[in-house]
Amino acid sequence: MTDPLLIDLEAIRRRAREQMRQGPVTAAYGADQQQVIELLNQVLATEIVCMLRYKNHYYSARGVQGRACAAEFLEHAAEEQQHVDLVAERIAQLGGVPNFDPQGLGSRSRTEYREGDSLRQMIGDDLVAERVAIETYSSIVRWLGDSDPTSRRLMETLLAKEEEHADDLARLLQNL
Repeated sequence: MTDPLLIDLEAIRRRAREQMRQGPVTAAYGADQQQVIELLNQVLATEIVCMLRYKNHYYSARGVQGRACAAEFLEHAAEEQQHVDLVAERIAQLGGVPNFDPQGLGSRSRTEYREGDSLRQMIGDDLVAERVAIETYSSIVRWLGDSDPTSRRLMETLLAKEEEHADDLARLLQNL
């Protein structure tokens, strides 16, 4: 029986033994590893800033509708924290160092940290940030293409959650 993928299994096994210290990065990895790590560190900063903004909004939400909005902010903050962990783990898998340094966090992030003076402003700022994340993460997914399917799938997962957040926030804004 011939191999339907036409691969040289012996060569793959040899390379796996010779390059085992490179962890998950094999000869099949088609992306610029350092560029992907740099990009993922920008995503990491974005997720940290989003988590911090949602936490601030959770503690700052006031008024009649503040309690319902605060619950949504807290849920989003927890999901953004999960994203932080997933992105940091992928950076480490690729041999990089996740950049948690608070110095320059705002300049590395794709989104802005804004506190807001009212529920309407908080929700609006969060919705703008989610839309920025959606557009930039969509670009990253397209850029990664087939060159790094694992990072692409990670970004697709984050993108789907950011779209869900944007939908939640748009509904909150309509109900104010």
